[in-house]
Amino acid sequence: MGGYTPEGGGGRAARPGRYPPLASLVVSTIAAFSAVIVIAVLHSAYDDALSRTRTLLGHNLEPTPWHPFPHDKGRPPPHAALRCASYLSCLPPLSQPKPAAAVAANASRPRRCPSYFAAIRRDLAPWRRRDGGGGGITRALVESGRHRASMRVTITGGGTRLHVDLYYACVQSRALFTVWSLLQLMRRYPGRVPDVDLMLDCMDRPAINRTEHTGEGAPPPPPLFRYCTTRDHFDIPFPDWSFWGWPETHIEPWTREFRSVKQGSRRVRWPDRVPTAYWKGNPDVASPLRLALLACNDTNLWRAEIMRQNWEEEAKSGYQNSKLSSQCTHRYKIYAEGFAWSVSLKYILSCGSMALLIDPLYQDFFSRGLEPRVNHWPVSTVGMCESIRDAVEWGNAHPEEAERVGKRGQRLMQELGMDTVYDYMLHLLTEYAALLDFRPAPPHSSQEACAGSVLCLADDHQRRFLEASAAYPATAGPCSMPPSDG
Repeated sequence: MGGYTPEGGGGRAARPGRYPPLASLVVSTIAAFSAVIVIAVLHSAYDDALSRTRTLLGHNLEPTPWHPFPHDKGRPPPHAALRCASYLSCLPPLSQPKPAAAVAANASRPRRCPSYFAAIRRDLAPWRRRDGGGGGITRALVESGRHRASMRVTITGGGTRLHVDLYYACVQSRALFTVWSLLQLMRRYPGRVPDVDLMLDCMDRPAINRTEHTGEGAPPPPPLFRYCTTRDHFDIPFPDWSFWGWPETHIEPWTREFRSVKQGSRRVRWPDRVPTAYWKGNPDVASPLRLALLACNDTNLWRAEIMRQNWEEEAKSGYQNSKLSSQCTHRYKIYAEGFAWSVSLKYILSCGSMALLIDPLYQDFFSRGLEPRVNHWPVSTVGMCESIRDAVEWGNAHPEEAERVGKRGQRLMQELGMDTVYDYMLHLLTEYAALLDFRPAPPHSSQEACAGSVLCLADDHQRRFLEASAAYPATAGPCSMPPSDG
């Protein structure tokens, strides 16, 4: 009879049983069943955490209601959701040696800030402390800007920790690269970035109208950071994400892209450039100005060549026809604002062509350094095509003067290196922090961010841009602020 054979009889050793004892079978079955249950519970918990995880890429976040845009919330990659969840500790930042050449370049760079840094104090003037009392920025005032912010950023620990409270999704990877920019500032100036608590909107148009916060009895404006402002708004300009790269359009981080555009500008000498004005861009961005510009596309009548940019077709062709370095073949390049300001301004000025700016309404942080007929040429929206033609004809009649205007615009961009961008960020946050009348602390709903956690969210394409724009600790202090411009 088969089965388990006990020891006994005849003085012979018992043979091993062919089957395990019943008790072992029961224990093994229970263990296996328990393991399945545990795995199922863990998988369910993980899947639940994945479905609830808010990330800088907009997972499970709605688009901003003040600027709706197509947005597929989707889910973050499983590894990213697990590693970047708010309940997990922040991953350590990148650690890279600083190249000797970069050290030497930083050590020898000039220490005077460009004149447009003085606009920082003008931007923060609404919250300046008054001699008779009042002024300053309270926690309640910061929080009053939440209704127009896409995120809240707090820096604490003397510039060592950064938390983000996410409210709405941003277009493409703007939020990811904006937070990365702040992390790189902290890395560039360790221990010098002040503790701050600020609201930031990553969409285009300013929102804090002066008329609503000016005059007796008017409430103070909420301090809201964004990429641009106007003379009619109190929004605080902050360097935009594209300085660290724009992967969706294959535009490299600013240091690389400027170098590439400048090299491209040397391929065609000024006398050999096409003696007409050139614009290439997307007119379909709710911009009446750009739609009107299409009517100026006549090299004989208006001396202008206006090209429509189809980004979907460019993506299919691998962006081979949209390289900025190959667009410096004309003597004159047109800048036309889109839905609001456009990041294209710095690339247009970088060509060394005489930049024709069509009555800009919006200002980013560096465009306050532009001077009409010095480093660009103004074009009126009234009789726009005629104004473009007149500018081109003046330039062709005065080629040396027109070339100098273009070169001065390029020089302005040469001076706008990443050293200058980081210095502007540091001075702006330092001046802002001096106005806070409370000690910044991250909200309970915020997530800590660091270089490692941002990189784990990025896909391979985005990660290449992020890593290429990583900062190194500065070997010298920031430039010194210019006197107030009043």
